[in-house]
Amino acid sequence: MSARPLKALENLTDFMRPPTTVMDVSRLGCLYPYPLSFMRSLLRRVITQNWKITPARVSLNDEGYGHVVYEITTPRSTFSYVIFAKELDAANRSDRVIAEDWDMTVTLCEGLVDDKRLMELQANVPLQEKGRVDTGCFVLSRANKSVRNFEAVVSSLAAGNQPDLDSMAKVGYLYRTTAVYGSGKFGMADWDKVKTRWPDFGSPFDAEMFSCWMIRHFSLFQADYVAALRAPRTAVQMDEGIKRYVGIGNATGLGMAPYLINHPLLINNWIEVRETALARVLSRGVPDDTSRGHFVCLTLKAMQHLEEITTDNEDQNRLNDNARMDVGRALTWFQDCEVSSWTEVTDYASSQLGVEAQELLNVLLLELYPEMIADLEDQLTVDEVYSLQTNMRVDDLKTLIETHYDWALDIDYSDPKTQGVFWYRSEEKMEPRLGKRFEEPGASNEMLLGIGWYVREGYNNLCKFIEEHGGSSTTARFVYEYPANRYITRRMQTMVKTRYGEIRINAIDLDVLPIQLLRCKLSFFGVGKFDPRSRMWVRNTMFQGAPLVSDIGSDIGDTWCFPIRPVAF
Repeated sequence: MSARPLKALENLTDFMRPPTTVMDVSRLGCLYPYPLSFMRSLLRRVITQNWKITPARVSLNDEGYGHVVYEITTPRSTFSYVIFAKELDAANRSDRVIAEDWDMTVTLCEGLVDDKRLMELQANVPLQEKGRVDTGCFVLSRANKSVRNFEAVVSSLAAGNQPDLDSMAKVGYLYRTTAVYGSGKFGMADWDKVKTRWPDFGSPFDAEMFSCWMIRHFSLFQADYVAALRAPRTAVQMDEGIKRYVGIGNATGLGMAPYLINHPLLINNWIEVRETALARVLSRGVPDDTSRGHFVCLTLKAMQHLEEITTDNEDQNRLNDNARMDVGRALTWFQDCEVSSWTEVTDYASSQLGVEAQELLNVLLLELYPEMIADLEDQLTVDEVYSLQTNMRVDDLKTLIETHYDWALDIDYSDPKTQGVFWYRSEEKMEPRLGKRFEEPGASNEMLLGIGWYVREGYNNLCKFIEEHGGSSTTARFVYEYPANRYITRRMQTMVKTRYGEIRINAIDLDVLPIQLLRCKLSFFGVGKFDPRSRMWVRNTMFQGAPLVSDIGSDIGDTWCFPIRPVAF
């Protein structure tokens, strides 16, 4: 199978950005969600296909502790979403993956849940990693209440008042997830089974995103439920406009970063779909009065969204402020001139604005023409097959590396700083960690994430091999004599067939910023509001502004990009 998965090779060459621009990790770390982000795609399908989501079992006490089973009926099948909520000792509440107790644990599974199945799930789901579920389950997750928000919101509703919007704008959620597991972990169905047996969740991370959306739904339901029982005479339900503004919090750490490096074909495909969408808009979109007006409105909304983001991280505040001011400059320029093509906007941004603003403007352009890019939604998956071309001449392999992996060869690995860290998995939770190569033990257990280093090592051995055997020898003979280079050789031979190839990052540099990888992947999920806690993990808000379960079947549009706080009433 070709490594390039797009169904049709479009004549968009003049509008496709080069990999030297696109795959630089500092730019990938500035990406914003776009219309084909997984959350957006999932909810469009849920809304337009009129999925039925009903509480089949509700067994909660006055404080909202107990279990709830939701039945999900799609045009194809029936599923159950099972939630276990409990009172959590404050001393046990933690965002860290090593936590062993949570306010809420959940699973998504096929079919209906009878009493026997519920008992089995109740014995295992709250244990998370220490439990085991069956292959009828395909998501396992957990979440904690926001200490700052949940009780404050319940108290306000119980007193007959709506939640304080300033607090909601600052935090943005009632619960936050601390892990969302899928793809065969802990006994669950693997990805191949999910995408073939349950096509409703057959696009990347559909099931995981659906689970997060349902956690958000339960958090809103639980707040209303507890408030009503606490003060039945005075309590009010949360206004639906405020409910849509409430998201689901998430804490994302190093565990997500290796995924991007270990799945280069998939990531290349995600990037190529995104770049193809942008190229279509630039080549076919015509700035008319309607699209110009829409662009202005979206730009103002994005600027307000950035202004409303609050975080204690000064670097992120500076990025948001700079992006907002840059986009404001672009808007003034746009309104002062008569652009005849959208490439004038991207050219202006490239020459006058920072990378954050450039990528934000690209997303705004994609929002103008959803119908132009909708078919690309089905092209985000790819069969990852990495093939060794044994008959390739080694001099051709050498040229291949020099041409496509020049970025890796340009790294000076004689400088200890450029190999200053190593990635490993902790024994306790099997989660990725970073160690300092020259100060800490454990490098013998290093994960294979330093792709640039392996390219350099393979290239050096290849040059030795060519000196000894000549350039007409085969790759098969090279990897036979240097078996340690087989993996990287197969990877390079495969990736040169793609348009964008590898992320250009030295993942073992002492100053590596894993948060750039995290933000890149989160942008494809649909996350755009970040609160970095360090260079290695970030809090973020998902589904803020998204439709509610009660919106299913309505004509609500896909307009929840760049959510802004509702107007007080």
